Amino acid sequence: MEKITLTIDNIKTEVPKGYTILEAAKTVGVDIPTLCFLKDVNEIGACRVCLVEIEGARGLQASCVHPAAEGMVIKTNTKKIRDARKSTVELILSNHNRECLTCFRNKSCELQSLAEELNINDIPFQGEETAKTVDAQSHSIVRDASKCILCGRCINVCKSVQKIGVLDFTKRGYETEVAPAFEKSMDEAPCIYCGQCIVNCPVAALREKEDIERVWDAIEDSEVHVVVQTAPAVRAALGEEFGLPIGTRVTGKMVAALKRLGFDKVFDTNFAADLTIMEEGHELLHRIQDNGVLPMITSCSPGWVRFCEFNYPQFIPNLSSCKSPHQMMGAILKSYYAEKHNIDPEKIFVVSIMPCTSKKTEAARPEMEVAELRDVDAVLTTRELAKMIKQARINFMKLEDSEFDPALGDYTGAGVIFGATGGVMEAALRTVADVLEGQDLQNIEYTAVRGIEGIKEAEVTLGGNTIKIAVAHGTAMAAELLDMIEAGEKEYHFIEIMGCSGGCVTGGGQPHVPAKVKMDCDIRVERAKALYEEDTVKQYRKSHQNPLINKLYEEYLEKPNSHKAHKLLHTHYEAREKYQVSKCSIEK
Repeated sequence: MEKITLTIDNIKTEVPKGYTILEAAKTVGVDIPTLCFLKDVNEIGACRVCLVEIEGARGLQASCVHPAAEGMVIKTNTKKIRDARKSTVELILSNHNRECLTCFRNKSCELQSLAEELNINDIPFQGEETAKTVDAQSHSIVRDASKCILCGRCINVCKSVQKIGVLDFTKRGYETEVAPAFEKSMDEAPCIYCGQCIVNCPVAALREKEDIERVWDAIEDSEVHVVVQTAPAVRAALGEEFGLPIGTRVTGKMVAALKRLGFDKVFDTNFAADLTIMEEGHELLHRIQDNGVLPMITSCSPGWVRFCEFNYPQFIPNLSSCKSPHQMMGAILKSYYAEKHNIDPEKIFVVSIMPCTSKKTEAARPEMEVAELRDVDAVLTTRELAKMIKQARINFMKLEDSEFDPALGDYTGAGVIFGATGGVMEAALRTVADVLEGQDLQNIEYTAVRGIEGIKEAEVTLGGNTIKIAVAHGTAMAAELLDMIEAGEKEYHFIEIMGCSGGCVTGGGQPHVPAKVKMDCDIRVERAKALYEEDTVKQYRKSHQNPLINKLYEEYLEKPNSHKAHKLLHTHYEAREKYQVSKCSIEK
């Protein structure tokens, strides 16, 4: 690799040719502030916060886009630079909604942190504040224009990473804002509610629609039996909200905190992930053996399902009819669990703790109910759970590890890895392989489907049959894969698709990670490690070996894909129009 030599703040360094000044500075421990910058996604130099001085150059330059060159002499900390950065942020703040104490991003806001670092104590510019325009019509995402700084991060994540393009700059001049086309609300646009706009927004212009107070009300109602379930990816990220390193596994402390919050029962969605594998694995076998619609595509990611409904309705017959794991769990809680413990199902309130904002909309889908009882009553993100723990004044770091309640809390390693891209595929293969081979296979690590490559392909020979599989994560990669299938370039039996890059570990409901931290580590990899670690320590690592799953079938469901199982655990999907007829105006 060709190298160049340059000097940054009197430190001589050698970096690969093609590095920007921002990247080069990091190699010598110089931290240049940024605001609009998002590595590989939003590298436009728009905010002018990352300005540096280059010897011999006219004016200050944006380090995030300026290439480092041989012999450059760069200064990153002079009075001229500090004054320029400070003035830039002051101008941004001049028309910003500065209700920081009551803001959803208080203490996790990149603009707030930058203002503190630059020692901004007053705003010398008296600008006209942006009007407070709140779009809160969807079940998942709230957009507040008064908090937007027009950095473009959300636009490019939606357009370039997810290939959806729901958001863009609209209007002109001072009235410019980021919004869906035609002044539509997020509810009326073809948004999949993946929440990638939220986790990449540096401020609180985009956030999840909170349901914390409704959950507190349920907990405090003595007439209601409140059950909580946690998705696998939550345990890999919750600790970050309490200062732990990215990817720290906090399963035991998480359970202890939930019990302290007052939930009547604390179960693990991993149990239902095992159940999903039983249903989905046998559905795949039936499709292969009975010449059913192939490839079969997983349906546990609601963001991906909505993307398919909006953009690739021709592939709806390929979707597995299985509900996602947390919806399955809700249905089982209000049927099998209710009967077994003699509880009125109408008195059961199911709360799902999810890494995903799209799960909120999924839970509200009309199909997600049985006998007029919603499968899931409320969905909280990982961030919302952290807020509840803090509201309850629980010292998370001092909690003793606790165990999930036994009735529906036991799970296998296969259930755990659902949270990482390739995890659903690997879990399914572990079960399908045993069924087709008729034995307990010992080689169960399907490493070909692991990792963060956008599209992964493999062929596995099971029971004398060659099964062609593929894994895609992020809807841009899903679109690329589906286009190849439609063009006849690729042929598979089974496909796993996750709506977010990296899978659920980087879902829209996970803790905010500053852009500068994302430059130094891949959070997809670090959080996934925690799940694979938990997989290796479980007694059972295949879904069909879970004793409680087998008991559920023996006592209640009879067998996978039975009539009763279909009634409770399966659903259907439908094509959607990209832009609906306007229902009502956004709240002003």
